[in-house]
Amino acid sequence: MRQAVMTAPGVIEIRQVPDAVAGKGQALMRIQRIGVCGSDVHVNHGKHPFTKYPVVQGHEFSAIVEAVGEGVTDIKPGMKVTATPQEVCGECRPCLRGQYNVCENLKVRGFQAPGVAQDLYATEADKIVILPDSFTPEQGAFIEPVAVGAHSTARAGGVEGKNVVVLGAGPIGNYAAQACKCRGAKKVLITDISAYRLEIARQVGIDAVSNAKEETLAQAAKRVFGDEGFDLAMEAAGSEAAMDQAIQAIGKGGAIVVLGVFGGKPGIDMARVGEHELSIIGTMMYRYEDYVQAVEWIASGKIKTEPLDSKHFPLERYMDAYRYIDEQGDKSMKVFIDL
Repeated sequence: MRQAVMTAPGVIEIRQVPDAVAGKGQALMRIQRIGVCGSDVHVNHGKHPFTKYPVVQGHEFSAIVEAVGEGVTDIKPGMKVTATPQEVCGECRPCLRGQYNVCENLKVRGFQAPGVAQDLYATEADKIVILPDSFTPEQGAFIEPVAVGAHSTARAGGVEGKNVVVLGAGPIGNYAAQACKCRGAKKVLITDISAYRLEIARQVGIDAVSNAKEETLAQAAKRVFGDEGFDLAMEAAGSEAAMDQAIQAIGKGGAIVVLGVFGGKPGIDMARVGEHELSIIGTMMYRYEDYVQAVEWIASGKIKTEPLDSKHFPLERYMDAYRYIDEQGDKSMKVFIDL
C-alpha cells in the first residue's frame, strides 16, 4: 500500500509498504479523504513543538471498513466510518475521571503517533465512529473539526439564549460558531480580518460578521447586540489582541473559551478578569461523544460543511496541498487529500 511519510519539514515521500491488517479488537479501514488542518501545517513548517520526524500525518479523515479483527461484531465491512485519533494510557488521573482527552501520556495520531496518510489503516474498534450511509467522504472527514466545536461549546457552561462572539473565522472558529447556533445561542457574531472567511461564515448562516480591520470588537458588539452585549466568547484566533478585546468587551460574569493555539505567552489583563469575575476556560480536542454529536449535527443539516471545502489533491501530490495552503493564505478553508 501507499504511505505518505513526512521525513523532514516540507518533505514528503510516498512509499510502498506492506498492507496494514486488522488485529484482535481492531477494524481495518480503507482511507478515502484526509483533511489538512492548521496543526498539520505547523508540522510541515517545522514549528509543531511536539512532533518529531519522520511522521505519517493525517487525523481528520473518512474511510470504508475493509475488514475486522477477532472479537469485533458491531462493525462490518462496507460501513462508512471515521475514528478518534488519541492514544491514551487509561491510568492517569485525567483518564480515570473520564478526561482522557487531556491524558498525562497523550499521543495524537499524525503527530506523536503514525497517522492515516496511507491506503489502509487499522485502529481499535472502540475508536471507530460509524457514519450514515448518506454521508459524502468530505462530510466524514469534517467530523473531527466539528467535534472540536461540539466539545468547546459543551465546555462553555451553557450556550442557550446567550449572545456569543467567536473570534477567528477559520474552520475551527466557523464550526464553533455553528455549534453555538446548534446549542441554542440567541445571536452569534464572528470576527476576523479575512473578508473571504467572513463570507464563508455568512454562507453557513452565522447571524453577523465583523472585519476586525474595520471596527473594534466593542463597536461590533454594540452594532449587533445593542445594550444587551454578550456573555460568551470563543477565542479561535490564537491572537493576544483578540483575547484582549474579548476581555475588555465581554459583560461582567461572562466566560471566554480558548480554542486558539497561541505561539507565545499572551499578556492577560488579570485585573479586569478578577474585577469583572470572568471565567477563562480551556478546551482540548474532544472525546468520543463529541464525534457522535458532530455526526448528528451534520446528518441533520444543522451544521453546514460544503462551503468550507476549498480544494482536493491526490495522495501523490501531498506537498502541493501544503504549497496551495501557503499561497492562498486566508483564502482557503479546508484542503483535502483524496485516496
